[in-house]
Amino acid sequence: MATAEEASVRPARRRVGRPRLRPAKGWLALPPALYLLGLLILPIALLSLYSVFLLTNLIGVTNVFSLSAWQDFFPSNPFTWKPWSTESVFWNRFTLSMCVTLIVSLVVTTMAYPLAYFLAFVSERRRYVFLFILLAPFFTSFLLRVLAWQVMLNDSGVINSALWQLGILSDGQPLEIFGMGIFRTWFSVGLVLGYSWIPFVALPIFVVLENMDRRVIEAAQDLGASRFMTFLRVTLPLSLPGVIAGFVFVLIPTTGEFVTPQLVGGTDTYMFGQAIQDLFIGTAISWNTGSVLAIWLMAVVVVLIAFSSRFLVMDLREGTE
Repeated sequence: MATAEEASVRPARRRVGRPRLRPAKGWLALPPALYLLGLLILPIALLSLYSVFLLTNLIGVTNVFSLSAWQDFFPSNPFTWKPWSTESVFWNRFTLSMCVTLIVSLVVTTMAYPLAYFLAFVSERRRYVFLFILLAPFFTSFLLRVLAWQVMLNDSGVINSALWQLGILSDGQPLEIFGMGIFRTWFSVGLVLGYSWIPFVALPIFVVLENMDRRVIEAAQDLGASRFMTFLRVTLPLSLPGVIAGFVFVLIPTTGEFVTPQLVGGTDTYMFGQAIQDLFIGTAISWNTGSVLAIWLMAVVVVLIAFSSRFLVMDLREGTE
């Protein structure tokens, strides 16, 4: 047995019991949760109520549950439905808008990759200076930049007026590219959209290329691979996460774009986002039909994001293994 002196020297043992429960801190997440609820969930809930006529802005129409707006949007018999018929106006606009969105996204991503590659590998000393120059125009409003393009591309705008003064074109003859004019056509819409989204696509690609391990590229060249094969077999596969992220960045806003086709487009460039705008604040106002179109567009965007993020996660996993 221990003596009294040994017991006094021996440190006293603490009782080991259950840990004390701290007060719940869940209430700290309440403000951001309410913010997200009011910013994201509440508008979607209101659109859902408008789409089934539980809410309506139409005078004389009672708030009674009805799926008539959805029935008018979807074909009654999908086996006999013709997507390009005059009876499927909204579906025509949706199909056309998605085709334009995919084409613009692919073209912008293809054009942004060399720019990101130049910033990451060629201009190493002044890369951030060139990056600032690239992003400098986007310190101004998006609407002002589209209006500036409208002034330049107009039939009597800066470009055509300069060509008339230089004698390249006769007075009053607008410039045509690929058989199309440069204003109120798909060329003008694609040009302005490409100008608007190229920096947002080039930025994630530049980040991936800049953080790439250069020793992998040097090892490929030491093994006898040419510059082109090194890029094709090493650089391009490792940069695919940035390419997919940039593609998604331009895909999402272009699906619902209505400002650019409204200002620089014409009657032939009427897109799905313009149809939604017209149903809410245009001439043919019908919030119930506009809600159906808006919910459908959001669902399509969610599917596209999920599909793209799957490949993005797969590329990231392969890069880390």
